[in-house]
Amino acid sequence: MQRRNFYLGAGAVLAAALGTHMSLSSAQAPAASVASVSRLDALQSLPASERLPVLFVGHGSPMNAIEDNAYRRSWQALGRELLARGIRPRLILCVSAHWLTQGWQLTAMDDPRTIHDFGGFPQALFDQRYPAPGSPAMASAISQAVRQPGSDVPLGLDAQAWGLDHGAWSVLKPMFPDASIPVIQLSMDYGRPPAEHHALGQQLKALRDRGVLIVGSGNIVHNLRAIRREVADNQAYDWAIEFDRITGEHIAQGRLDALSEFRALGALAQLAHPTWDHYLPLLYAAGAVHEGEAPRFFNDSFQAASISMRSVIWG
Repeated sequence: MQRRNFYLGAGAVLAAALGTHMSLSSAQAPAASVASVSRLDALQSLPASERLPVLFVGHGSPMNAIEDNAYRRSWQALGRELLARGIRPRLILCVSAHWLTQGWQLTAMDDPRTIHDFGGFPQALFDQRYPAPGSPAMASAISQAVRQPGSDVPLGLDAQAWGLDHGAWSVLKPMFPDASIPVIQLSMDYGRPPAEHHALGQQLKALRDRGVLIVGSGNIVHNLRAIRREVADNQAYDWAIEFDRITGEHIAQGRLDALSEFRALGALAQLAHPTWDHYLPLLYAAGAVHEGEAPRFFNDSFQAASISMRSVIWG
């Protein structure tokens, strides 16, 4: 379908509450102490399984969680597909654009709360709950097996401050509506360079052979200052189309290391991502890809002219 191009004008709509997408977790849990077991021992505490896929999902507007649209239907279909393939994760590890911290942390509570980290939407969206359990034991094992880039200390454990934000539950609820699979979120240290986010994702690769479904949730293009709510899903700005095209080509051609160099695109990258929070989850998913795994794209369209919904599954 041909996309009609839009150009950013002085009257572009400012997104409400941009700050809610950049909130830092105020209660920082201390990093877990280094256990006497080796990193290999920590992984071996998780039973081996058939290798699970890794996903990057463009989540877009929170309303996608409840509207009967193509995006939500695709998430529902993907969940059914995975279960039909005999893929039932022991755990879902989600990296969402909406949990930014100093240092990296894992949620480690039994019952993570459903976080409504947005404003100005209908009450029906605030009424949504995703009561998936957490898994403190698996969070502890993963924290010992995965080290923070730059410091080599274990991932921190957050037993109470966070939960499941809408980057996680808005896509997981349509995929796995019975909420029976435990979910852990991994935060992102926004102050660290993109290459370190990719490097941490590479450490997650081994978890795919231990029953863990890795889900990165963000957007390949995400500029809330430029949204045009009235446009169709096949319409976007020229710069949004170009950044999405370049990123999609890197993925399709297996140039996953190049994804960390997105800032080299200069003004194009700045337009596509005034802040990087929605791009970074892609680096974790890409890092967890094994050599030779072919990507499959879905939802390769735009919302509101400046949000790419392109999503991808490997494996």
